[in-house]
Amino acid sequence: MAGERIKLYSYWRSSAAYRVRIALNLKGLPYELIPVHLINNGGEHHSEHYQAINPQQKVPTLIDGERIIRQSMAIVEYIEETYDGEHRLMPVMARERARVRALAQIVACDIHPISNLSVMQYLEHEFNTPQVERDRWTRHWITEGFKGMEKLLATNPSTGQFCEGDEPSLADICLIPQVYNAYRWSVDMDQFPLIRKISDECMKMEAFERAKPENQPDAPKA
Repeated sequence: MAGERIKLYSYWRSSAAYRVRIALNLKGLPYELIPVHLINNGGEHHSEHYQAINPQQKVPTLIDGERIIRQSMAIVEYIEETYDGEHRLMPVMARERARVRALAQIVACDIHPISNLSVMQYLEHEFNTPQVERDRWTRHWITEGFKGMEKLLATNPSTGQFCEGDEPSLADICLIPQVYNAYRWSVDMDQFPLIRKISDECMKMEAFERAKPENQPDAPKA
């Protein structure tokens, strides 16, 4: 069956890996999840074995047969273009596809890169930045990014139950992990009612629920 050969190197709390898990679930594609712990053993993504798979030493990495695809956005579009699956991840029309990519990139290009684990570790180790200031940094950039995204969603008639119309797309796939981070870092989400509404709609779907960090096999057990 298509998809049975797919392997996903993932970390339970990685936002980028979270995106890919949602995409695979939406497509209904079976896959083998291979945990790569970013904290234990000095960070398993730094191991020689994993560096041979992904020289950037980042997750996720997707292996589909003989193909190795790195970077979550490229992986999601590869999944969309390779497999029919249960849901489209991108709209049909070029204008709608551009809008979805733009919304997705607010998260993937503007918010996530400057507040991910490697940045936080660098601030801590190189500049002795205290935890309280690192938390403030993260809240600030999530808030700033969401301010723009909320306005773009609120002022465009294409916004429906989801970021683009009434079907989830790449934009929602990127949004939900960042909403998870926003709650984790105590961002005031009351100022983003539309983002919250879309998030709530997404989480009604089994594909999003199964992808949640706490539902992953490598998540810490309570």
